[in-house]
Amino acid sequence: MTDTVPTLYDWCGGSAALHRLTDVFYDRVLADPVLEPVFRHMGPNHRDHVARWLGEVFGGPTDYTDELGGYPAMLSHHIGLAITEEQRVRWATLIAASADEAGLPEDPEFRSAFVAYVEWGTRIARENAAPGATPMQNAPTPRWGWGEAPPYLD
Repeated sequence: MTDTVPTLYDWCGGSAALHRLTDVFYDRVLADPVLEPVFRHMGPNHRDHVARWLGEVFGGPTDYTDELGGYPAMLSHHIGLAITEEQRVRWATLIAASADEAGLPEDPEFRSAFVAYVEWGTRIARENAAPGATPMQNAPTPRWGWGEAPPYLD
């Protein structure tokens, strides 16, 4: 293994790959009877903002924090949504399935890290969106890595 391990952002193809992912994903969301009611009124920049969030989380540029408000802004979009477990699971399932169509890497190390973040992030979103929730307001934007199985590079 070399001394330089790429970020998840670089490994997946950067901004272009994450924008493809959010386009594929939100097309599926808008056709989904469980998620469409939650997202039918999303603004025209929603897909871009989610791609930028994922980019920052996966080790890319800090655009979401620098330009869109970071974790406090992300949190504000979830407060009061009352996300159900069925919606959380559907969101996680659809984005994982969208990764194939969007051309994200298929290697098990990347997909493990990707799905681990999605599972963690959707659970945090559900908790923060619960009626009466009092989430931490000023947490940093998470930075997600390879976990226990980084890619082995020649």
